[in-house]
Amino acid sequence: MGITRDMADMRGKGGGAKNLIINGSMVVSQRATSSTGITTAGYYTVDRQQTEINNAGTWTMTQSDDVPDGEGFAKSFKYDCTTADTSLGTSHYFIHRYSIEGQDLQELMYGTSFAKPVTISFFVKSNKTGTYVCELQQLATDGSYPRSGKAFTINSADTWEKKIITINGNTAKLIPDSNARGMDIMIWMAAGTDFTSGTFNAGNSWTTTANERAGALTVNIADNTANEILFTGLQMEIGTSASSFQHEDFGTTLEKCKRYCYVAPQHLGYTTGTNSATLAPSGTIQFSPNMRAAPTCTGTYTPQSGSAGTFAVASVNYSYVHVYNSSSNWNVVAIVVSDFKADAEI
Repeated sequence: MGITRDMADMRGKGGGAKNLIINGSMVVSQRATSSTGITTAGYYTVDRQQTEINNAGTWTMTQSDDVPDGEGFAKSFKYDCTTADTSLGTSHYFIHRYSIEGQDLQELMYGTSFAKPVTISFFVKSNKTGTYVCELQQLATDGSYPRSGKAFTINSADTWEKKIITINGNTAKLIPDSNARGMDIMIWMAAGTDFTSGTFNAGNSWTTTANERAGALTVNIADNTANEILFTGLQMEIGTSASSFQHEDFGTTLEKCKRYCYVAPQHLGYTTGTNSATLAPSGTIQFSPNMRAAPTCTGTYTPQSGSAGTFAVASVNYSYVHVYNSSSNWNVVAIVVSDFKADAEI
């Protein structure tokens, strides 16, 4: 069941926005602006942009200043290969992924005869020319994963190019009306034969056959440490044509991102603690806006005076987290939590 939608919740297409993507201009990067040694899936730098990787090299990921000229962008998402994999295993892959809540996709009317097409557009730059694949993966209410994709080609090395991909709506499967994942945009950059050996399904129909997913892929972006690829201007809109990217102010984008990742200031003060072994010094962080779901919280518990404690979570939901000192060092009159992060990504 979805979380109640109040005015504080900044959703993917809030305020009448045509773009179903949050932070497609890559301007918000709360976690870090650069992360090295990446070999596993996760969210590392630019907010809402996820990496799917399985034994396909080692990567540095950066919020870059390299952008296409004359388009109004200031940032991009950059992948830089630091350890190559020239021979991918059958089940190996490297994918850029963006996930959308099911409740933000109901107007697509999937699972009905009125299902609407969507058009995905983005700017891409790489030294590695060749054919890549952009796929939509739906998470249907029946638990299946129908998919449909189209190929795109990087024609000129080290040159920003705009790509436009239209994919028909799925008339057969409903998208769950909830705060869980309803759809992924998957940009395939490397894949083994488990995903490439089938006949590619070119965006006009939907299938659950795994080996068709990246059947048109001709590149392995992980095959050389000289390889890099950058993205910006990621947009998905309803219909069969792409309009110019819908820029918005930084503050609006940041508020939308905080629904999924909340990073507190370096030092966040709390009320005074208690000098008692029966009641640990504690405090509450209120999330604004409310998060997508109860997040996973991390941080460093540091006293302003007294003995150091250990960061622990007493209770948490989508609107707040209550943290306390879980060690036996009770002689603390006030506390600070630094490096605090709450993660409710899909």
